[in-house]
Amino acid sequence: MKLNKLTAVIAALSLSTVALAQDVDEIIRKSEQNLRGESSHAVMSINIVRPTWERNITAESWSEGSDYSLILIKAPARDRGTVFLKREREMWNYVPTINRQVKMPPSMMSQSWMGSDFNNDDLVRESSMVKDYTHTLLGKETIRGVECYKIESIPNDDAPVVWGKLISYITVEDYLQWKVEFYDEDEALVQTLEGFDTKEFGDRKLPARIRMTPQDAEGEYTEMVYESLEFGVEFDDNFFSVQNMKRVR
Repeated sequence: MKLNKLTAVIAALSLSTVALAQDVDEIIRKSEQNLRGESSHAVMSINIVRPTWERNITAESWSEGSDYSLILIKAPARDRGTVFLKREREMWNYVPTINRQVKMPPSMMSQSWMGSDFNNDDLVRESSMVKDYTHTLLGKETIRGVECYKIESIPNDDAPVVWGKLISYITVEDYLQWKVEFYDEDEALVQTLEGFDTKEFGDRKLPARIRMTPQDAEGEYTEMVYESLEFGVEFDDNFFSVQNMKRVR
């Protein structure tokens, strides 16, 4: 009888653990889906702030699911026409001054995007929170007055990611990525992403202003503001092609 009770307790704990894992994966999935949608089109202003100077970039982006995205730089004039393309696991960059499309190696994903505090992976999102990480729900925490799920994400062994660990704070009510901490392989905090100014974009709420702050650089950060953002956009079959990088405007 005691053995049967012990077996029942172990089984119940196992089922509870499985359910918790499913729940945290669902939180991450909803957060990613809320951010990406099936397809999207955005215009955004990106302000790079340093102690002695600032730089502003205007960009237009398009995405389809998690496998396809394209970013066109519209300003400043010297960078106008630069394009970044993601096609499944391939990354491409088009530089108009040399009129060439260049395939980017995985090692470039951790490099700064356009001199900002975002890296290439942050903007084109080669990695997927759903596919490339294993998640653990650590509990709940209130961040800037908003109740959030606190989730630890460890990359899978074969994942094409640049981080050793992520700690995400996803809002309980709307599944927004309210804060994300990025750690290196030694578990040292490298940078923090924060969302502000929640707005309605079509049928969903999202932070309209996103700030990336490096941990060890006082007075430095990069802010991205969505000027417009729409979901459910339809694309031609060849829109996310290497050939279209020269044509998109």
